[in-house]
Amino acid sequence: MIRINLLPFRIARKKENIRRQISVFLLLILLTAVVLVWYTRVMNNQLSTIKEKTKQVNAQILKYKEKADRVTKIKKDLKVLKEKLEIVSSLQKQREKQLILFDGMTDLIVPGRMWIESLKTDKNQVTIKGIAFDNPTIADFMEKLEKSSLFNKVDLRTAKMKKFKDGLMLKSFELRCIKEKPKKEKNEE
Repeated sequence: MIRINLLPFRIARKKENIRRQISVFLLLILLTAVVLVWYTRVMNNQLSTIKEKTKQVNAQILKYKEKADRVTKIKKDLKVLKEKLEIVSSLQKQREKQLILFDGMTDLIVPGRMWIESLKTDKNQVTIKGIAFDNPTIADFMEKLEKSSLFNKVDLRTAKMKKFKDGLMLKSFELRCIKEKPKKEKNEE
């Protein structure tokens, strides 16, 4: 039998296999590096677009926040104005009531025999402080008040003799009157 030495071919084949494996390994490393570079670039592009969108959204948030702050300020100012208008309207209503009260009081005073020093009004009552010559004058004034359409009830709180200039003795008095509700308000209740 003839013997052929195949060792050099085996060594050559082995060397070829090693070269092929090293080539494949290097190509895989190169391919992995290329894929990683490509993936990094894609991610960086996405990250930069997301950052840009975030900047735009933050700018819009600031823009709308300023507008929202203006709206809340306007609402607050509007609320204050409404409260002021309510106060003005209530003052006008009170002014009309006070005008009616003062106008009615001028007709009820006993002329030349008494004077009113102060007139204090609350929601439901009026306190009148004044000076009169005597008790009958105070009684006449109280009767006129009770007969008027302005008051329900009239109470004499105090009546004292007081000494004035030149030894003149006059009666100082205080009356508390409960207001009569106008017919409009009675119908509303």
